[in-house]
Amino acid sequence: MSENPGLGEQALNKAVEMGLSSQLDEVENLDVNVKAEPLNLVQGHVEAVSIQGEGLVMQQELRMEKIEMEISSVAINPLSAAFGKIELTKPTQGHTLVVLNEEDINRAFNSEYIRSQIQSQKIHVNGQLVTVVPRNVEFRLPGEGKVALSATLFLKESNENHNIAFSAIPRVSENGETVTLDNVEYGDSQEVSLELTKALVNTTSQILNLENFDLEGINLRIKRLEVQVGKLILKAEAEVEQIPSA
Repeated sequence: MSENPGLGEQALNKAVEMGLSSQLDEVENLDVNVKAEPLNLVQGHVEAVSIQGEGLVMQQELRMEKIEMEISSVAINPLSAAFGKIELTKPTQGHTLVVLNEEDINRAFNSEYIRSQIQSQKIHVNGQLVTVVPRNVEFRLPGEGKVALSATLFLKESNENHNIAFSAIPRVSENGETVTLDNVEYGDSQEVSLELTKALVNTTSQILNLENFDLEGINLRIKRLEVQVGKLILKAEAEVEQIPSA
Protein backbone atom coordinates (compact mmCIF):
# COMPACT_ATOMS: atom_id res chain seq x y z
CA MET A 1 0.00 0.00 0.00
CA SER A 2 1.01 3.62 -0.42
CA GLU A 3 2.79 5.46 2.37
CA ASN A 4 -0.01 8.03 2.23
CA PRO A 5 -2.46 6.70 4.85
CA GLY A 6 -5.46 8.20 3.05
CA LEU A 7 -4.71 6.97 -0.45
CA GLY A 8 -6.18 3.49 -0.04
CA GLU A 9 -9.35 4.94 1.46
CA GLN A 10 -9.66 7.46 -1.37
CA ALA A 11 -9.39 4.75 -4.01
CA LEU A 12 -12.04 2.64 -2.28
CA ASN A 13 -14.32 5.66 -1.82
CA LYS A 14 -14.17 6.35 -5.55
CA ALA A 15 -14.70 2.69 -6.45
CA VAL A 16 -17.83 2.40 -4.29
CA GLU A 17 -19.21 5.71 -5.60
CA MET A 18 -18.77 4.51 -9.18
CA GLY A 19 -20.26 1.10 -8.39
CA LEU A 20 -23.34 2.60 -6.78
CA SER A 21 -23.79 5.22 -9.50
CA SER A 22 -23.76 2.51 -12.18
CA GLN A 23 -26.89 0.98 -10.59
CA LEU A 24 -28.81 4.26 -10.54
CA ASP A 25 -30.59 6.17 -13.28
CA GLU A 26 -29.75 9.52 -11.71
CA VAL A 27 -27.64 10.84 -8.81
CA GLU A 28 -27.74 14.38 -7.46
CA ASN A 29 -25.25 13.86 -4.67
CA LEU A 30 -23.39 10.78 -3.43
CA ASP A 31 -20.73 10.68 -0.74
CA VAL A 32 -18.93 7.48 0.29
CA ASN A 33 -16.52 7.34 3.23
CA VAL A 34 -14.53 4.15 3.71
CA LYS A 35 -12.72 4.17 7.05
CA ALA A 36 -9.73 1.83 6.94
CA GLU A 37 -6.41 1.99 8.74
CA PRO A 38 -3.60 1.05 6.30
CA LEU A 39 -2.40 -1.88 8.41
CA ASN A 40 -5.93 -3.24 8.84
CA LEU A 41 -6.60 -2.81 5.13
CA VAL A 42 -3.61 -4.99 4.27
CA GLN A 43 -5.03 -7.61 6.64
CA GLY A 44 -8.44 -7.45 4.96
CA HIS A 45 -10.37 -5.41 7.49
CA VAL A 46 -12.33 -2.17 7.01
CA GLU A 47 -13.64 -0.37 10.11
CA ALA A 48 -16.71 1.13 8.46
CA VAL A 49 -18.33 2.17 5.20
CA SER A 50 -20.61 5.21 5.26
CA ILE A 51 -22.87 6.06 2.31
CA GLN A 52 -24.90 9.26 2.05
CA GLY A 53 -26.92 10.21 -0.99
CA GLU A 54 -29.51 12.72 -2.15
CA GLY A 55 -31.78 12.56 -5.17
CA LEU A 56 -30.98 8.95 -6.07
CA VAL A 57 -33.28 7.69 -8.82
CA MET A 58 -33.64 3.93 -9.00
CA GLN A 59 -34.94 2.06 -12.00
CA GLN A 60 -38.68 2.37 -12.55
CA GLU A 61 -38.43 6.11 -11.81
CA LEU A 62 -38.41 5.65 -8.03
CA ARG A 63 -36.51 8.46 -6.34
CA MET A 64 -35.07 8.67 -2.83
CA GLU A 65 -34.85 12.18 -1.44
CA LYS A 66 -32.20 10.94 0.96
CA ILE A 67 -30.39 7.75 1.98
CA GLU A 68 -27.91 7.15 4.77
CA MET A 69 -26.23 3.77 5.24
CA GLU A 70 -23.65 2.73 7.84
CA ILE A 71 -21.88 -0.62 7.50
CA SER A 72 -19.32 -1.66 10.13
CA SER A 73 -16.81 -4.50 10.64
CA VAL A 74 -16.30 -5.29 6.97
CA ALA A 75 -14.03 -8.21 6.07
CA ILE A 76 -12.58 -7.81 2.57
CA ASN A 77 -10.15 -9.42 0.18
CA PRO A 78 -6.92 -7.40 0.71
CA LEU A 79 -5.65 -8.18 -2.80
CA SER A 80 -8.78 -6.65 -4.36
CA ALA A 81 -8.44 -3.64 -2.03
CA ALA A 82 -4.92 -3.09 -3.34
CA PHE A 83 -6.50 -2.54 -6.75
CA GLY A 84 -9.16 -0.18 -5.37
CA LYS A 85 -12.03 -2.68 -5.16
CA ILE A 86 -14.06 -3.86 -2.16
CA GLU A 87 -14.74 -7.59 -2.25
CA LEU A 88 -16.38 -8.95 0.91
CA THR A 89 -15.10 -12.28 2.19
CA LYS A 90 -18.19 -12.75 4.38
CA PRO A 91 -21.61 -11.07 4.64
CA THR A 92 -22.15 -8.24 7.11
CA GLN A 93 -24.92 -5.93 8.29
CA GLY A 94 -25.61 -2.25 8.46
CA HIS A 95 -28.26 0.33 9.23
CA THR A 96 -30.12 2.41 6.67
CA LEU A 97 -32.33 5.48 6.66
CA VAL A 98 -34.40 6.25 3.55
CA VAL A 99 -36.51 9.37 3.10
CA LEU A 100 -39.18 9.46 0.39
CA ASN A 101 -41.19 12.58 -0.30
CA GLU A 102 -44.76 12.98 -1.49
CA GLU A 103 -43.84 14.52 -4.84
CA ASP A 104 -41.48 11.67 -5.78
CA ILE A 105 -43.96 8.93 -4.82
CA ASN A 106 -46.62 10.77 -6.79
CA ARG A 107 -44.32 10.86 -9.81
CA ALA A 108 -43.70 7.11 -9.48
CA PHE A 109 -47.44 6.42 -9.52
CA ASN A 110 -47.77 8.38 -12.76
CA SER A 111 -44.71 6.82 -14.38
CA GLU A 112 -44.96 4.68 -17.49
CA TYR A 113 -43.59 1.70 -15.55
CA ILE A 114 -46.39 1.70 -12.95
CA ARG A 115 -49.04 2.36 -15.60
CA SER A 116 -47.85 -0.65 -17.59
CA GLN A 117 -47.77 -2.80 -14.42
CA ILE A 118 -51.40 -2.00 -13.65
CA GLN A 119 -52.52 -2.39 -17.26
CA SER A 120 -50.82 -5.79 -17.54
CA GLN A 121 -53.09 -7.19 -14.81
CA LYS A 122 -56.60 -8.21 -15.82
CA ILE A 123 -58.99 -7.41 -12.97
CA HIS A 124 -62.42 -8.91 -12.27
CA VAL A 125 -65.13 -6.23 -12.19
CA ASN A 126 -68.74 -7.36 -11.88
CA GLY A 127 -67.78 -10.84 -13.02
CA GLN A 128 -65.88 -9.62 -16.08
CA LEU A 129 -62.15 -9.41 -16.74
CA VAL A 130 -61.14 -5.84 -17.60
CA THR A 131 -58.01 -3.86 -18.45
CA VAL A 132 -57.49 -0.85 -16.17
CA VAL A 133 -55.70 2.32 -17.28
CA PRO A 134 -54.85 4.65 -14.35
CA ARG A 135 -55.23 8.38 -14.94
CA ASN A 136 -54.72 11.46 -12.80
CA VAL A 137 -53.24 9.58 -9.85
CA GLU A 138 -52.66 11.81 -6.81
CA PHE A 139 -50.74 10.43 -3.85
CA ARG A 140 -50.64 12.46 -0.63
CA LEU A 141 -49.08 12.24 2.82
CA PRO A 142 -51.52 14.31 4.89
CA GLY A 143 -50.14 13.37 8.31
CA GLU A 144 -51.68 11.40 11.20
CA GLY A 145 -49.74 8.34 10.03
CA LYS A 146 -51.83 8.06 6.85
CA VAL A 147 -51.31 7.85 3.12
CA ALA A 148 -54.07 9.03 0.78
CA LEU A 149 -54.66 8.36 -2.87
CA SER A 150 -57.20 9.40 -5.50
CA ALA A 151 -57.30 8.37 -9.14
CA THR A 152 -59.44 8.00 -12.21
CA LEU A 153 -59.43 4.46 -13.61
CA PHE A 154 -60.40 3.96 -17.25
CA LEU A 155 -61.84 0.55 -18.14
CA LYS A 156 -60.88 -0.28 -21.73
CA GLU A 157 -63.53 -2.90 -22.39
CA SER A 158 -66.49 -0.79 -21.28
CA ASN A 159 -64.97 2.61 -22.14
CA GLU A 160 -65.85 3.85 -18.63
CA ASN A 161 -64.11 6.10 -16.14
CA HIS A 162 -64.35 5.36 -12.43
CA ASN A 163 -63.11 7.55 -9.60
CA ILE A 164 -61.35 6.05 -6.58
CA ALA A 165 -60.25 7.72 -3.36
CA PHE A 166 -59.02 6.15 -0.15
CA SER A 167 -56.76 6.73 2.84
CA ALA A 168 -54.96 4.08 4.86
CA ILE A 169 -52.26 3.49 7.46
CA PRO A 170 -49.11 1.72 6.17
CA ARG A 171 -47.77 -1.11 8.33
CA VAL A 172 -44.54 -3.06 8.10
CA SER A 173 -44.79 -6.86 7.94
CA GLU A 174 -43.10 -8.90 10.68
CA ASN A 175 -40.28 -9.98 8.37
CA GLY A 176 -39.68 -6.36 7.31
CA GLU A 177 -39.97 -7.23 3.63
CA THR A 178 -43.32 -5.70 2.74
CA VAL A 179 -45.62 -2.79 3.55
CA THR A 180 -49.36 -3.38 3.82
CA LEU A 181 -52.17 -0.85 4.12
CA ASP A 182 -54.49 -1.14 7.13
CA ASN A 183 -57.60 0.78 8.18
CA VAL A 184 -58.53 1.59 4.58
CA GLU A 185 -61.15 4.33 4.46
CA TYR A 186 -62.93 5.04 1.20
CA GLY A 187 -63.80 8.46 -0.16
CA ASP A 188 -67.37 9.76 0.00
CA SER A 189 -67.70 9.64 -3.77
CA GLN A 190 -66.74 5.98 -3.96
CA GLU A 191 -68.61 4.55 -6.92
CA VAL A 192 -66.47 1.69 -8.05
CA SER A 193 -66.12 -2.01 -7.34
CA LEU A 194 -64.11 -3.36 -4.43
CA GLU A 195 -61.90 -5.25 -6.90
CA LEU A 196 -60.68 -2.04 -8.55
CA THR A 197 -60.00 -0.38 -5.21
CA LYS A 198 -58.09 -3.43 -3.98
CA ALA A 199 -55.95 -3.35 -7.13
CA LEU A 200 -54.94 0.24 -6.41
CA VAL A 201 -54.36 -0.51 -2.71
CA ASN A 202 -52.05 -3.39 -3.71
CA THR A 203 -50.17 -1.16 -6.15
CA THR A 204 -49.69 1.42 -3.38
CA SER A 205 -48.26 -1.27 -1.08
CA GLN A 206 -45.86 -2.44 -3.80
CA ILE A 207 -44.49 1.05 -4.44
CA LEU A 208 -43.86 1.58 -0.71
CA ASN A 209 -41.95 -1.70 -0.36
CA LEU A 210 -38.31 -1.10 0.39
CA GLU A 211 -37.23 -3.93 -1.91
CA ASN A 212 -37.71 -1.42 -4.74
CA PHE A 213 -34.66 0.34 -3.35
CA ASP A 214 -32.41 -2.70 -2.95
CA LEU A 215 -29.00 -2.40 -4.56
CA GLU A 216 -27.09 -5.33 -5.99
CA GLY A 217 -25.66 -7.27 -3.07
CA ILE A 218 -27.58 -5.24 -0.47
CA ASN A 219 -31.03 -6.25 0.81
CA LEU A 220 -33.02 -3.92 3.04
CA ARG A 221 -35.44 -5.03 5.77
CA ILE A 222 -37.71 -2.36 7.21
CA LYS A 223 -37.58 -2.03 11.00
CA ARG A 224 -39.63 1.13 11.36
CA LEU A 225 -41.78 3.34 9.15
CA GLU A 226 -42.66 6.93 10.06
CA VAL A 227 -45.33 8.81 8.11
CA GLN A 228 -44.98 12.58 8.34
CA VAL A 229 -46.69 15.38 6.45
CA GLY A 230 -45.19 15.19 2.95
CA LYS A 231 -42.57 12.55 3.87
CA LEU A 232 -42.07 8.86 4.53
CA ILE A 233 -39.09 7.87 6.67
CA LEU A 234 -38.00 4.24 6.51
CA LYS A 235 -35.46 2.82 8.94
CA ALA A 236 -34.05 -0.53 7.91
CA GLU A 237 -31.40 -3.15 8.46
CA ALA A 238 -29.11 -3.75 5.51
CA GLU A 239 -28.00 -7.32 4.83
CA VAL A 240 -24.81 -6.84 2.87
CA GLU A 241 -23.37 -9.65 0.76
CA GLN A 242 -21.40 -7.33 -1.47
CA ILE A 243 -20.74 -3.59 -1.59
CA PRO A 244 -21.03 -2.30 -5.17
CA SER A 245 -17.70 -1.06 -6.48
CA ALA A 246 -16.29 -0.31 -9.91
